[in-house]
Parts: sequence; C-alpha cells; structure tokens
Amino acid sequence: MARLLFVHAHPDDETLTCGTTMAHHVAAGDEVHVLTCTLGEEGEVIPPDLAHLEGAPGDPLGAWRREELREAMRRLGVAHAVLGEDPRSGVLSRYRDSGMAGMPGAHHPRAFAGADVAEASALVARHVRSLRPDVVVTYDEHGGYRHPDHIQTHRVTLAALAGLAEEARPAVAYEIVTPRSWAQEDREWLRAHVPSGGALVVPGPGDPFPACVVDDDEVTHVVIDPEQVAAQAHALEAHRTQLSVHDGYYALSNDIAARLGGREGFRRIDPARGASAAAAATRHTGGPAGWALGLMGETDA
Repeated sequence: MARLLFVHAHPDDETLTCGTTMAHHVAAGDEVHVLTCTLGEEGEVIPPDLAHLEGAPGDPLGAWRREELREAMRRLGVAHAVLGEDPRSGVLSRYRDSGMAGMPGAHHPRAFAGADVAEASALVARHVRSLRPDVVVTYDEHGGYRHPDHIQTHRVTLAALAGLAEEARPAVAYEIVTPRSWAQEDREWLRAHVPSGGALVVPGPGDPFPACVVDDDEVTHVVIDPEQVAAQAHALEAHRTQLSVHDGYYALSNDIAARLGGREGFRRIDPARGASAAAAATRHTGGPAGWALGLMGETDA
C-alpha cells in the first residue's frame, strides 16, 4: 500500500485536477491525503441561494468551503487537512485566498501569495514529516493557470521537500501537467457533447491553453481510469458554490465547459532539487484500470 499526498491551494482544486488519480488510488487500496493551503475565501459563488457568502464580512465563504472540502473528500475516501488549521483554537486556516492576480485580496495580511516562504514551507514540511508519504503531488511552476496561490503552493511545497532530511523526504514527487494531445482531444469532445446555444462556452480550436498544458514529451506519468469519472463528478458536486457538474464535463463561474476525461497527467521531479527527474519523458498508459502514479518511486507501468 502506498501513501500519497496532494498539496493544493483551495478547496475544489484537488478534485478538479487530481480527482481521477485520487479515486484510482483509493480503489487500489492506497492511502490518499490532501493538504489545502487556503479556504478559497475569494471564490465567486454560483448558486443564487448562497450568493450572500461572497465577499461578506468575516469570510463566511471560507468556512462554507471548508465543509464542502470535507464532504468531497468523504465521498472520495480521502483524508484531508488545511495548512495551519487548529480546531482547538477555532483557527480554520493560517493563510487566506489571495484571489486572482491584481485582485485586492492579495493585500490582505494573511494572503497566501505574500506569505513568507520559509514559514509556510516549514508548516508543509511538518505535515510531510508527520505523514511520511511515499509520493507528493502539486502544481507546476506556473501553478496550472498562473493563479498566485497555485504558484505559491508549488514554491512552498518544493521548498518544504528540499529542506527535509533525506530519511524524511518522499521518494517521488510530481507536478500536475496535461499532454497537449489530450487537451486538443478534450476540446473536440466538448464541441461534440456540450449543447450549442446553451449557457456554457466551449473553447475554440485557436483559443490558448492554460500553462499546465505541455508538449506530450514533457509528461512522464499518467493515470487513466475512466471508471473513476463518476466518483470524481460526485465529489465535485460537493463543491457547489464553485462549479456546476454535467454529463462528462463541468464549468466554473466563467461558464467555460471543461471535460471530465478520466485521465490525468504528471511530470516527475526530483523532490530534493525540484527539477525534472527525466530529460525525456516516457508516457505510461495502462488499460481501463489505469496506472499507479509512481507507486513507491517505480517508473514502469
């Protein structure tokens, strides 16, 4: 049995980017954990009946999203924690959502994007030492789509791993990336399956991809398990303030459709240095049951 730790910025990020992988490993009997760095206080609320939470004094949206995270992880069978959370004193999170680049939330005194890296990485390192995972997964240096908190999560996680003693450091670490061929196929699938003329928008063939979409040869590992899409979708439905879930796809508050493809890509990195662990990638694709994500540091399917 392997123990995996996924480090993310806000509630829902974990299921959006790694839901298939987490469900796959739970089904395989592995122990899966999530560490979330903020509570997503700056999120935009979709359901009208919860609109009062958005931007309200006292950050009630953060506390609400903490419970959404709790329910989503219950549905997936995943253990979870929030960075700096202390239930005994009533502290829900050490850090606060910074919002997108240029938003006022970045100036909040607890904004994660402006946190001292040494302090934040020490908290992550403490969690890793306590948990002793075999594998750690987080974003790439662009934070997936250049969100300041995602970039800080990458920075803090890699600093934490590099600072650990060798005997406490996980054997394997990964960054979340998507093969360009998959991203192109997903857009074609969306054009065929999302009703035209509806409320949701399908990106066009020439629209730019997020920064986490990379050339296929940069992707070193994949998990392919379409059977886990239902589990991922069920967990995503718990994050109802942030997204809507449809038949095989979802949308955030921007109403842009995104596919739930049952496959997720990763790039292996050296946990001691934060650098790519392979000059040339090897794509590993298994059968319908998927492929174990770097189980105990293995590189073969």
